[in-house]
Amino acid sequence: MEKLQLTLAIIKPHAVKNPVAVSYIRNVIKNRFVVVRTRRVILDANEAGDFYQEHEGKFFFNRLVTFMASGCIDLHVIAHKNAIDLWRRMLGPTKVYKAQFQEPYSLRGMFGISDTRNVAHGSDSTVSAEREIKFFFPDFSFYEWHNNDELRYRKGPIIFNKYLFQHVRKL
Repeated sequence: MEKLQLTLAIIKPHAVKNPVAVSYIRNVIKNRFVVVRTRRVILDANEAGDFYQEHEGKFFFNRLVTFMASGCIDLHVIAHKNAIDLWRRMLGPTKVYKAQFQEPYSLRGMFGISDTRNVAHGSDSTVSAEREIKFFFPDFSFYEWHNNDELRYRKGPIIFNKYLFQHVRKL
């Protein structure tokens, strides 16, 4: 049996503010992935800058940091046997204009506004996913997940708790 891969999905402020977009995106997530953890937060500019520090010095850095600190973001640790690639394919191209023409039914094609306001973020590798999950969920234990929690999720049955927006083991 293949292990489940974890990734971080961030729903950006303009999408969280749009009830149609956030509802659609959440349905996509809960129907295709196991939702392991969820949080809604408001970042300040320093936190946003720390998260996107790899882009510091690039022309879009200040715009991205300002935008990400402009409202609530939804954070989801999601699992699937191929979570990183699947989530990024569902997002579509980073550049919204390209997404709208090449993959109009991708999440960015449907709800993206600009390259900064491109709906959501997805980790690009397992290394990035671990770093990004730890940034927003510092108490999350990858060891505990892979050695205990993942087995419980696999054995099932699991149910979706709509109030927590998270899958839980059915008792």
